[in-house]
Amino acid sequence: MIKRAHIRQFLAVVDAGSFTQAALRIRVTQPALSTGIAELEKLVGTSLFIRNRRQVRLTQAGGRFLPIARDLERGFQTADAFAENAPVPASELKLGIIRSVPGELLQTIVRILRPGFSIELVESRDSELRAALGSGRLQMALLPLRAGERGTHVTPLYEEPLSLFVAADHPLAGRIEVAPEELAAETMIARRSCEFLDATSRFFTRHGVRPRFALRSESDQRCLRMVAAGIGITTAPVSLAIEGVVPLAVAGYDFRRELGLLVDPAWSGLAGVAPRLSEAMEAIRAAGAEWRTARVDAAA
Repeated sequence: MIKRAHIRQFLAVVDAGSFTQAALRIRVTQPALSTGIAELEKLVGTSLFIRNRRQVRLTQAGGRFLPIARDLERGFQTADAFAENAPVPASELKLGIIRSVPGELLQTIVRILRPGFSIELVESRDSELRAALGSGRLQMALLPLRAGERGTHVTPLYEEPLSLFVAADHPLAGRIEVAPEELAAETMIARRSCEFLDATSRFFTRHGVRPRFALRSESDQRCLRMVAAGIGITTAPVSLAIEGVVPLAVAGYDFRRELGLLVDPAWSGLAGVAPRLSEAMEAIRAAGAEWRTARVDAAA
């Protein structure tokens, strides 16, 4: 008989892409995880994963089993939450967020959602948040939307460009635009939370810019404050600007991001969720428009 542990183990491997990372996520030993997957494959009568040293990927049968597993896990979660006279489970909202969401915007969104939901924030990378949302471990995620990503479960908030930021007293601060080659002698600050970190690195390397780094940090605020202090320069979405830094366009550096909310359709369709969520989303859309006007358009 297939047990919930089998489903959890299967989804953990799918979402993590490796047995090692999956075992860490669900807090079991790797041998125990391998044994559980082997039991599941025996129960369903076919191999679910193709294993090699670099990655683990689904077989065709595994791909067909994946939506079944996700539906089962959602069912288990609903069963866990069910209890007579217990608070309405629909009020529980796990909201996933990327690390580079502006703090003020997040504060506004949480304030709007809080009257109708008990909120737990989960901070992670885009790919991990999407996997968690797809498996029912999150109900909502605030992250960069992909090109053309639209639908009833998608609420776009605002779009913005990325810019180079320098200290207000930096020699380049008065320039409208610079060529990337002009930055070869500059000291950089790396925002590890940046969704375009690898692409930015490739961009500058392609133009012969291989800088020294004064700081590498997950904290956007720390990075930008160190830019304001004058020890380096960095790239960031324009809405993250703080006092003491100024944006500077770099020729050919044209990355943009669109932040939006993704909602689990199965959760948002619950009778206890839909009325509360509809009203909150209208207010969040308005907040996104206000944020765009106040922070993005003003910086452009």
